[in-house]
Amino acid sequence: MKIITDSINLDELKKMSKNMFENLVKAVVDIEKEIMAVDAPMHADEEAELIKNGSKQENLWGINLYPEYFGKEDFIEFDSMINIRPSANNRTRGVDDEKIREIIIKIVSKLVEK
Repeated sequence: MKIITDSINLDELKKMSKNMFENLVKAVVDIEKEIMAVDAPMHADEEAELIKNGSKQENLWGINLYPEYFGKEDFIEFDSMINIRPSANNRTRGVDDEKIREIIIKIVSKLVEK
């Protein structure tokens, strides 16, 4: 697992995707700190690591990255069990709030470089 605070190269993400799930990399984004954890078998593992490092659970959102779709809409998939939060009015595995999705896209765009 790796916590990305500055940037990660697309080639590194591609290597991670081959080692894990053939075509995707699981990631958890902290929308307050603008960082993300990548390269773990489960979003919950990345979430726990970020919390251990000072992140707040309410700021953490699970996504999947598909490196072969870099630069396209399908690059980021909003799908994780950690996103189910009825108390925060997010009742699905996705990210129901469009503003939060936009923040996640902006952070990922900043952190992943070609």
